[in-house]
Amino acid sequence: LSNAARILKRLFDLTIALLALTILSPLWLIIALLIKMDSRGPVFYKQERVGMDGRIFLFYKFRSMSTNSDDALHREYQQRYIAGNPEANLGDQKQPVYKLATDSRVTRVGKGLRRLSLDELPQLFNVLRGDMSVVGPRPPIPYEVEAYDLWHRKRLDMKPGLTGLWQVSGRNRLPFDEMVRLDLYYIENWSLLLDLKFILRTLPVMLRGDDAY
Repeated sequence: LSNAARILKRLFDLTIALLALTILSPLWLIIALLIKMDSRGPVFYKQERVGMDGRIFLFYKFRSMSTNSDDALHREYQQRYIAGNPEANLGDQKQPVYKLATDSRVTRVGKGLRRLSLDELPQLFNVLRGDMSVVGPRPPIPYEVEAYDLWHRKRLDMKPGLTGLWQVSGRNRLPFDEMVRLDLYYIENWSLLLDLKFILRTLPVMLRGDDAY
């Protein structure tokens, strides 16, 4: 993006993030109470993610898993998914599902939060800090980037986002290479109108819980 486009996108991000935080603040309190009532541990979950140009940043979510969870199964699955291994598809050719089959780490409240993507709301803080944008490629975990082919790394050419083309185009029903192609299309064709379009398309996807598992 040009310097002018970066400034415009940043101003748009700040406006949307501040507006969303103001409107959704009562919902945050309800979610926090449900998490504390459901399981022991903090309300927020922090994790290192890879941002624009490979920079590492601290990523926030509402905690949807039990504390001290082992990520070995997730690491193994992501390696198969990125490599395009057919075993990563837990559905079939007509109804593919690219997601860890059973994740015992997820709490009861966490399942509901994930279904509606409400666990992602704290990333609005990442947007305010400048680590993320409202719209962009999803931020990968460092061990996922280690498994990338060279062309996959092009998705790191833009700030990661809360939502994007992948999220409104089937997300967990898409193979990894297709997700990267969608990210690259967005990066190459960015416009403020495109960002607004994806935000408006995200809201009904969240409410319906489309392709969330």
